[in-house]
Amino acid sequence: MCSVSDLLTKYKKMAKLNHITNFKSSFGRYRGLLLFALLLSLTATAQSTPWTLQQCIDTALVNNRNVKQQALTKKNKDIAYEQARKNLLPDLNASASHNLGWGRALSDNNTYLNSTALTQRTNFSISSNLTLFDGLKMKYNIDARMADLKASEADVEKIKQDIILSVSSAYLQVLLNKELLQVASDQLVLTNLKIEQRKLMVENGKMAEGEMYELQAQASKEELNRIQSENTLKLSLLDLAQILELNDYSKLDIVVPENLIQSELQLLNPENVYSSALTHRPEIISAQYQLQSFEKNVYISKSGYYPQLSLGASLGSSYYNQQGITNKPFGEQISDKVGAGIGLNLNIPIFNKFETRNQVRTSEINVENSKINLESKKIELRKSIQQAYYNAVAAKTKWDAAQKSEVASREAYRFVNQKYENGRATAYELFQAKSNLTQVLSEVSQGKYEYVFRIKILELLK
Repeated sequence: MCSVSDLLTKYKKMAKLNHITNFKSSFGRYRGLLLFALLLSLTATAQSTPWTLQQCIDTALVNNRNVKQQALTKKNKDIAYEQARKNLLPDLNASASHNLGWGRALSDNNTYLNSTALTQRTNFSISSNLTLFDGLKMKYNIDARMADLKASEADVEKIKQDIILSVSSAYLQVLLNKELLQVASDQLVLTNLKIEQRKLMVENGKMAEGEMYELQAQASKEELNRIQSENTLKLSLLDLAQILELNDYSKLDIVVPENLIQSELQLLNPENVYSSALTHRPEIISAQYQLQSFEKNVYISKSGYYPQLSLGASLGSSYYNQQGITNKPFGEQISDKVGAGIGLNLNIPIFNKFETRNQVRTSEINVENSKINLESKKIELRKSIQQAYYNAVAAKTKWDAAQKSEVASREAYRFVNQKYENGRATAYELFQAKSNLTQVLSEVSQGKYEYVFRIKILELLK
């Protein structure tokens, strides 16, 4: 929304363009329009605060469900990595059992007796086992889960960069549509000023009233263009709001940055971008860590060829009770029957139906697939960078050509307008020159924002 000072500046420029020397005296005619613009500006300010590009990006990253889902996936990878590390610790287990027996049963002194009396036996034990050697399976498993975690982190970053690109594209589209709306509005104001000027001439008898019709028809056409531009702007704001996942877009507005093109826009060399991208792009990093994970899985599979050695320890006691005889108290029996043990357990694989060999072969195939996937990612990245570079070059060429055309179109319009003021050109010629200028101004705006967008894509790929 333009401020009052902006409108005044525009009207002064329009007065100069149309050779209206009595601008101050004509200002009273547009005082109501200026007050109305001021009211709209204040209302718009009260309704919403314009968003910057960074605010839009931050909101999209917080609200986007793909980011949330990938973050949950990363948490799962984190848990898997933590578990792989905890597998190095010894385990600890406790057990208890209570048994009833009749007839022939094991007695308290570990001999079998035939008795009709009910016997009860309660056992308590606690044991621990520590793996001393497993072919380095646990060590490689830790490395593989760490690689999976790093790949998941890179996947999160890839989604974030895609969102940043989508938000930036939508944001620039809104900026473009705002500028196109401003161009359409300015052209309509110029025509309305021309109509007001001609009305004075009609009132003074210097022009026939019929000559006003062509101007009024042009104003109607330009009003339609302005309405269409306004609707296009609303649709682009809707697209931006949907990317941000906002429920209400009616109050969404964005900040128009000052000196958009004056900021540094460097056309980067594609080879330099590619060299940098190989070490920074998240899709490449993710593919590299996935390859590392599959390589570690090969070693995990090969660990099945090696023997496994573990250390075990146990501690236990029991309680025995037989009806019809005097039994020692529970606590005394538990204390007297405490037993402990420690030992080594060696497991040597001899033949497991080729399971280990096939696991190794499968892991090696996964490694080869992962290598192909990594090379494909690099090729896709190089193509994207080359396309982004040549698109940026084409956008710059298009923008430069549009700027040159703007200079010529403005001069052509100025010349035709002078002829029209002097009665040596028809209204159709004036409208044609003005339409050409409007089209060129739109092309300049489109070329400018397309160039900015292409440069930003190239920078994000770096």
